[in-house]
Amino acid sequence: MSLSWMAWTWPTAGFFIFIGCAITTMIVWEILSPGGNPRFGILRLNTTRGDRLFISLLASAFIHLSWLALLGAPIWGATIVSVALAFIIFRWV
Repeated sequence: MSLSWMAWTWPTAGFFIFIGCAITTMIVWEILSPGGNPRFGILRLNTTRGDRLFISLLASAFIHLSWLALLGAPIWGATIVSVALAFIIFRWV
């Protein structure tokens, strides 16, 4: 399958596939355990699982864009930083 119709690369397509899988996982999680139990974390906001997913995805996008602007390719380091930050966000925010 050629992704040249939109000038996409496989890492970009993989990132969007991951976002789709993350949202699907959150939907299944919400069906199995409704409510999400809002909690008051270090940001001093009440956040639900969906809020924490959105914050981590937004942070991941900024980390990857900053990585590309400052260091260029490859972006594996940005991915590792993003996964670590997502773990921190889901744990303490």
